[in-house]
Amino acid sequence: MNLQRIGLAGTMAVATPLFAACITPPDPRPGSAAPLAIHGSQHTVEIAPVLLTAHTLYGAEYSVRDGGIPNLVGVTEPSFGEAGVADIATHAETQALRYSVDHPGVRIILTVTEGHYRIVARRSAGIERIADLEGKRIATLAPTSAGYFLGRMLARAGLTISDVDAIRVSVDEMDEALANREVDAVAIWEPFAGNAAEVLGEDIVEFSGEGIYRELFNLNSTAANLADPAKRARIVAFVRALIDASEQMGEEPGEAQALVAAAAGFRPDEIVRSWPYLSFPAALPDDLLDVLVEEELWLAEQSGRPPRSREELSGLIDPSIYEEALTR
Repeated sequence: MNLQRIGLAGTMAVATPLFAACITPPDPRPGSAAPLAIHGSQHTVEIAPVLLTAHTLYGAEYSVRDGGIPNLVGVTEPSFGEAGVADIATHAETQALRYSVDHPGVRIILTVTEGHYRIVARRSAGIERIADLEGKRIATLAPTSAGYFLGRMLARAGLTISDVDAIRVSVDEMDEALANREVDAVAIWEPFAGNAAEVLGEDIVEFSGEGIYRELFNLNSTAANLADPAKRARIVAFVRALIDASEQMGEEPGEAQALVAAAAGFRPDEIVRSWPYLSFPAALPDDLLDVLVEEELWLAEQSGRPPRSREELSGLIDPSIYEEALTR
């Protein structure tokens, strides 16, 4: 098992369509544009609405590959995603902030999924409340949304990340590390938090992030892509279809769950167990800018740079695609 102690400055980390016949996809007006290139982490449950949209509702040519914002901005991250240039890409809000420092053309155009995180801990390790995490070994990925979540949760008890032993563990091995008592707690997204909870059984204590932090898993693009008329038309059409897909998932999630399981290799029970910890707004939350402003302070501190102003950060959000999609 690959365990590595790290600080906050560490390295980052198909089903048959059920309703497609009932929904008329918007006309993407493809013109001479190439197929819409979509990149996103297909090893996350959060990508479910994107997969459902692409495979059943979009109605034009597309490609879906593993990856994220790096594919939008020409950055190569070791062992992260597939090669290729993206027109749109998914990622958590922390990474939009991270990449936009050197690539200010990054734009958040829609929040696809909200992930509701939790800390899963072993009660027999002497953990009953958040304060008891002090000095404990916690598996997480520190410079990601999971690390930010952990920091916010620790702050509730007057602690910081330096008060715990943050350990980098592959997400696929966190439950094993917990079962083998190599760590005392896990702070990570689903389904891996759920897998950790399963191995603890009755020896579990959980700390919900409700009201403290929720992951905003966004659809992102670039100012240049949005200024290209042909690309913009396809992106608007995709967002319109994604809004429909999210509504469909609320009525019947089975198809989206099957698509995620096939793409990521998750077991069906892992997906079903994760579902209550996710919501699929397909909108731009009213507090999105507030979230970015607060997280910017954290990221700037880790990078040793001045934080950007609220005005600067507001430029990362482009609501025009969502607004245009709503008129379709």
